[in-house]
Amino acid sequence: MTAIPLPASGVLDGTIHRYALRVYYEDTDAGGIVYHANYLRWFERARSDLLDLLDIDQAAALIAGEGAYTVAEVSLRYLVPARLGDTVNLETRAEAIGRASCTMRQIAWRGDTKLAEATVRVGFVGPDGRPRRQPEAWQRAFTAFTDASPASPPEGQE
Repeated sequence: MTAIPLPASGVLDGTIHRYALRVYYEDTDAGGIVYHANYLRWFERARSDLLDLLDIDQAAALIAGEGAYTVAEVSLRYLVPARLGDTVNLETRAEAIGRASCTMRQIAWRGDTKLAEATVRVGFVGPDGRPRRQPEAWQRAFTAFTDASPASPPEGQE
């Protein structure tokens, strides 16, 4: 039987989640520059895979009727465009963990060039869409991630 590869979820590096991707044609405009909304998609993908690495199962929580995270606020700053064929590395750090929300800081890099940066606040909501406390185990997982040994940024990324 042929082994089937699993999707890459990135890696935990102390207090940083690192996630790499390649810029494909579908990510770009006619000039080969990444369309601005794709940074939001990429950051969302990285945050979702961070949850997976922290053993936070959003799908199971939805099925059980517990709720899910939803984006409450985003601040996004574009600095330098990514281009077709680039390798982009996304970093995610947890800045604040509350009872019902988490604030994450995300940066997109091409080598040592910062492409974009975002601050995203997600809130945990019940099936009725109203805020509620995130599951205790999830809060503990985020706290452990936030309190992990600080990682050194890759050379040239500070």
